[in-house]
Amino acid sequence: MADRRAKSFTTRSIKKDSKLAALRLAVSMVDLTTLEGKDSPEKVRSLCRKAVRPWERDEEVLGERLPHVAAVCVYPSMVGVASELLAGTGVNVASVATGFPSGQFPLDIRLNDVREAVKDGADEIDMVINRGAFLSGRYQEVADEIRAVCEACGDAHLKVILETGELVTYDNVRRASDIAISCVRPGDFIKTSTGKVSPAATMPVTLVMLEAIRDAYLDAGVKIGMKPAGGIRTGKQAWHYLCMVNETLGEGWLSPEWFRFGASTLLNDLLRSMQKLKTGSYAAGYDFSEA
Repeated sequence: MADRRAKSFTTRSIKKDSKLAALRLAVSMVDLTTLEGKDSPEKVRSLCRKAVRPWERDEEVLGERLPHVAAVCVYPSMVGVASELLAGTGVNVASVATGFPSGQFPLDIRLNDVREAVKDGADEIDMVINRGAFLSGRYQEVADEIRAVCEACGDAHLKVILETGELVTYDNVRRASDIAISCVRPGDFIKTSTGKVSPAATMPVTLVMLEAIRDAYLDAGVKIGMKPAGGIRTGKQAWHYLCMVNETLGEGWLSPEWFRFGASTLLNDLLRSMQKLKTGSYAAGYDFSEA
């Protein structure tokens, strides 16, 4: 049923003006990310510049200036570089932590990872749960670790990555979502994937997580954000996800404060799609910077 319900959102008929508005909104929801072994300060600075001004020709082609993206997500060692360049821009600095992407490091090391990233200027922390503990049925251990990371975050927002591709079943995804939601603060997020495991974000998995968020809000009034990450590459996919969010959670979640896309390759296709709707022709991929 989750598969069928998720598929139904891909058949919605959307008018041109609504598509443009959805694409513009999606730009503001992107977490631009670089999480590679070859990351360097120069690459991070380039990514930050794109985050602040996604398209230098936006006013010429679209007749308006596009919003900046939501955040730039980097390894903890690059937080200082990103925070220096993004100070005062409105773009948040996010950092993966807690032994990303495995989540298998000793807890004290994972917590120190978080504290150091926050000290260096991270506004948001993307943590990974210990999937080995979860799949072994050690749910209390998973919950205790999420609470410990939440405390280590201080004022920084927390996104809890479930790594749904390793959880195997929708029942496990729902259970992990419920555990995470019960341990975080209002305004924190749950997130599908690290982007390092396949499958990453899918619409059915995201739907199951959205329904967990909805039920928590209806039951206790706790409002939690959602971030699908990995595998979302096209503007068309983005507005399918936005339809799903709107119909599952309502318009109150249609903002970067409550919904994000973890998909760096998505941004340029959003820009290309906007140009297509505005001018009737697609720009070549090389017309947009990769970072």
